[in-house]
Amino acid sequence: MPVSCRYSMKSPFRLSFLLLLFFSVSADAQTHYLSGTVVDAVTHEPLNNASVYNKTEHRGIRTNTEGRFTIPVPAGSGKFTLVVSMVGYTSQTLADLAPGRDTMTVSLSQDAEKMTQVVVTNKHAKYRNKDNPAVELIRKVIANKENNRPESFDYASYEEYDKLEISLRDVDPKRFDKKLFRPYKFLFEHPDTVAGDTSKYYPVYLEEQLSDNYFQRKPQQHKREVKADKKVDFGDLVDTKGLSSYVNTLLADVDIYDNNILLFTNQFLSPLSGSAPLYYEFFLGDTVVVNGERLIRLNFQPRNPDDLLLRGMFYITLDGNYAVQKVVMTLSKRVNLNFIKNFHIRQEFVKTPSGHFYRISSDASADFTISSKSKGIHGRKYMSYAHLKTGEPFGDSVFSKPAPLEPSAEAMAMPESYWEQHRQEPLTSGEARVYSNIDSLRRLKPFIRAKDLINLVAAGYKSAGPVEIGPVNTFYSFNPVEGLRLGLGGRTTPSFSKRFWVDGYGAYGFKDQKWKYDAGIAYSFNKLSDYGYPQHYLKVNYQHDVKIPGQELQFVQDNSFLSSFKRGVNDVYLYNNIFRIDYMQELPNHLSYGFGFKYWEQQPAGAIQYLQPKEGLIDTVTNLATTQLSAQIRWAPHEKFYQGRVYRIPFPNQYPIFSLQFIAGVKGLFGGNYTYQNINAGVFKRFYLSTFGYTDLTLSGSYVIGKLPFPLLQILPANQTYIYMPDSYNLINFLEFVSDHYVGADIEHHFNGFLFNKIPVLKKLKWREILTVKVLYGGLRSENDPSKNAGLMRFPLIDGQMSTFALGSQPYAEAGFGIGNIFKLLRVDFIERFTYLNHPNIPQYGVRFQIKFDY
Repeated sequence: MPVSCRYSMKSPFRLSFLLLLFFSVSADAQTHYLSGTVVDAVTHEPLNNASVYNKTEHRGIRTNTEGRFTIPVPAGSGKFTLVVSMVGYTSQTLADLAPGRDTMTVSLSQDAEKMTQVVVTNKHAKYRNKDNPAVELIRKVIANKENNRPESFDYASYEEYDKLEISLRDVDPKRFDKKLFRPYKFLFEHPDTVAGDTSKYYPVYLEEQLSDNYFQRKPQQHKREVKADKKVDFGDLVDTKGLSSYVNTLLADVDIYDNNILLFTNQFLSPLSGSAPLYYEFFLGDTVVVNGERLIRLNFQPRNPDDLLLRGMFYITLDGNYAVQKVVMTLSKRVNLNFIKNFHIRQEFVKTPSGHFYRISSDASADFTISSKSKGIHGRKYMSYAHLKTGEPFGDSVFSKPAPLEPSAEAMAMPESYWEQHRQEPLTSGEARVYSNIDSLRRLKPFIRAKDLINLVAAGYKSAGPVEIGPVNTFYSFNPVEGLRLGLGGRTTPSFSKRFWVDGYGAYGFKDQKWKYDAGIAYSFNKLSDYGYPQHYLKVNYQHDVKIPGQELQFVQDNSFLSSFKRGVNDVYLYNNIFRIDYMQELPNHLSYGFGFKYWEQQPAGAIQYLQPKEGLIDTVTNLATTQLSAQIRWAPHEKFYQGRVYRIPFPNQYPIFSLQFIAGVKGLFGGNYTYQNINAGVFKRFYLSTFGYTDLTLSGSYVIGKLPFPLLQILPANQTYIYMPDSYNLINFLEFVSDHYVGADIEHHFNGFLFNKIPVLKKLKWREILTVKVLYGGLRSENDPSKNAGLMRFPLIDGQMSTFALGSQPYAEAGFGIGNIFKLLRVDFIERFTYLNHPNIPQYGVRFQIKFDY
């Protein structure tokens, strides 16, 4: 079968966020912190969320609910200037401050300057774009956005600091008085707070990264060099890199000047898109003066609050540039989005001497909850920028070498003293404790036992010292050939060896009374298992087992309990003896390649018989043997995924995935009976269509060269389970179609509730509509068609009827309408088959189910 462009997603997505311990950090002698309070000049009340910006060092911070702030000041920087500002107040510029100062109080006076003309909107009047000054203003902002983007600089360099945090929110400490949770009680004694929020946050994950960035407009180039990288490590329970990719994908960096914004794996139409006035309503607000710039507030909200749109406010400059100085955004109130609450993003920009604006900070946060009443998990991604230099051409050495795709070992080993000196936002007490106590948590016996239980439930493996037993869902299954099947399997762990990895299983069928088994050993060149990332291994494997020809499972494992349930006649099986050697390497740019050797001996089982005409008689063939060599390549640019203990779970993006495979059968090599070549190719691409949802397109093709019996041709992927399989044809029977050449197209469009949101009864359910179309065109050349070549092996008969066919001039086609997000997890597809309806025992209609975790 063709190599798949997509990773198999054979199990619902599951990530376990773990509890960590506190971490104490001693202040570095080379770093000085300036603390202070910002108050109202008249009432002396503390001002929450005021901006404190170090103009000399290009670093900023915001005050908390008590008006307090702490900002780092490197000891060697000399005198510096602070700019303190807040909407509705006159900014204060404090120049020539010495770094030895410890505390200060800043008083801000209210700004009396207002707009000379205030536009009052009658809520009962119909909103319209015509003669609307707010719409005229946003159109000027849109018209000038190319001049205000960061890419408008000819040359720019800056330092970027990124911080990603995951916290538990408002955990009840009384729960940890119980014996089961008492060992973790100390985790909840020192919560963090957020300005303007009464909740308590308990950090459980933290990562930081510091990088130097270089940008050149003509020819456009961008280089990012990571200087320091630091992450909390959960050990073997969680793929730390995958967890980082997952949260960074959900809280993706937002460029407000883009036409579309990707958040929570969904695409939102930007309020600065060219078509924004068609989907958003805009309202003028007051004028304010911030850092000497006269700004006007522009509020925006969706015309239809159920669409995937944002709401919030811009502060726009009135100097003729119509640039965004600040933006605050959140989600539309009734948006059809699961598990997300309290999403907010705030970005600020400052003006350079050249008149351009560049972003100095971006702060995005959201709560992830199972229900509307639960507090859930809080995620925050903070980005800040400093040391901007513009207009100075770079030397040839900057872009002569590409930046490494992964942080270097030196960057990941930077000491805490380095972070204390260069961190652009100081850590809170809760954040600081995370790093030092993670090792203690991993050694905590109750945590080790809990980790073992989580592995069993989530991945299906039970740890037993240097080995782990599983997957448990394959220990019991049944099928028409084997009847009841019982099995036991396992694999080694890193405590056995980081170079050699062994796996295998044994199973017994009580109906055919035969043993099945599998054994493999892999040598890892990078001390990672053959399911780790990046893969680089050589593996030898031998398997004796049964398999359904043409069955390609995506959500369940072979011979698992769930795969036992099938529709229709499904007793077409093969006994396989397969010996294979595989070499695989993945590169950091997500280009992977591999080479393989495979000896395959297959014997028909169940209702299948291999009937070969011979000298005017029909001879029964008991087995076929082939020996083949293969090479394959796959490229998935910018691919991100969570590496589970069994499967990879990809995070979708807009980039295509390409795959190409070449197979050569060699007659006479180790008993192979046939010479042939097989070329398989595939492309997968997701197209985001903003408020209209997204479309997944998969194109595949195959061509077989050589004269072969039908079992060695392409058996088209079929699905007779009740689970919806994206990479299979859900109304084709097993072994129904064979081909030596074909091209196929699978189209799946997700409306994300765009239609159902217009129907009052359905929008309350938050169901989502899905359309699918699968089309396959191909055929058999005369040399491989038994009806045209009398010397070929005959297609099998099931219950005296022909059950295997060649694709003719008419393509195979099926289409379906699905309803997703039922109870936030269930998807149901109603599918119709349109062609080849005269084949026996085939369904014209079908219903398939899928459990899918999706935002």
